[in-house]
Amino acid sequence: MSEAGTGAAVEQKRRFVIPAKVFAVQSYLALVLVLVAAVIFSPRRGGEVVFLAPENLLNIIRATSEIGIIAIGMTFVILVGGIDLSVGAVLGLAATGSASLLMVNGMGVVPTVLIILLLGLVFGATQGLITATFGIQAFIVTLAGLQIARGLARIWSGGQGIPIAYGDGPGTAPDTFALLNSRTFNGTVPIPALIFLAVSVIAILLVRHTVFASHVYAVGGNERAARLSGVNTTRIKVAVFAIAGLLSALAGIIHAGQLNQGSPNDGMGYELDAIAAVVIGGTSLMGGIGTIPGTIAGAVLLGVLNNILALNNIDSNVQLLIKGVIIVVAAGVQAFRPGQK
Repeated sequence: MSEAGTGAAVEQKRRFVIPAKVFAVQSYLALVLVLVAAVIFSPRRGGEVVFLAPENLLNIIRATSEIGIIAIGMTFVILVGGIDLSVGAVLGLAATGSASLLMVNGMGVVPTVLIILLLGLVFGATQGLITATFGIQAFIVTLAGLQIARGLARIWSGGQGIPIAYGDGPGTAPDTFALLNSRTFNGTVPIPALIFLAVSVIAILLVRHTVFASHVYAVGGNERAARLSGVNTTRIKVAVFAIAGLLSALAGIIHAGQLNQGSPNDGMGYELDAIAAVVIGGTSLMGGIGTIPGTIAGAVLLGVLNNILALNNIDSNVQLLIKGVIIVVAAGVQAFRPGQK
């Protein structure tokens, strides 16, 4: 063996590697640590821990739903080695479009939801097609997509937010859309949380029991090998970006229902939270490795973190700094994953 080969082998032996089992549970361990810290640092009122108040916990679940749904779509994109920076802007476009169709065009809830979901699906699929066909990095394509979605939302709304009012007359939205801001099971469980649960179950089943999922992992693990084995890599990339767009649009509909308005500025920074949830959940930014349950745990972790920071009146700019550090640390830890270059 040459000296170069020997040196490389020694370097590989010296490289510190974290056992694979740790990565399998990293999001759950991190979630437990954040929960413990939240209890410790939570403000007290009347001797009670504010963080553990049932109403506060329900608010965390409600607030986590939108990011969780977006993060699930982001997981599929990252699994093929891509990234989608447009998800927050697509949420804003969907929220604006929902409000406009309901209030300005007088459409019913069902056609509004179907049109907005189709819009998100087509927007995401187009980004995937451009990425796969022309070989342009997903980072560049979706960065442009972010700008396009924001621009479309501003054109659609005239640059203004569109408030949603409910009633039976013209210029009002059907009362059924207000269900997105309500709770079920005797007023305990937020409707968005149930939608998040349904999306999570469907995504888990999709990943565990379909050929499509195995192709997603194959493309992320080694795209050239996947192509040579007969996988239509272009179709897979278009599909995962379409899923991300669809789920971002769904989150936008929920967002409009919860805030009773749609604004072109909605969803700003959501892409950061979505990427953080995916990375914290153990999905490798190199592609080919990751799980949906891990992403869900990562989204809940961020929800808890956002909540405890808000309860302690931590400046919003500091919160952004903390999230950025979390992403860097979580991504840096991936370097010590077995088999990772």
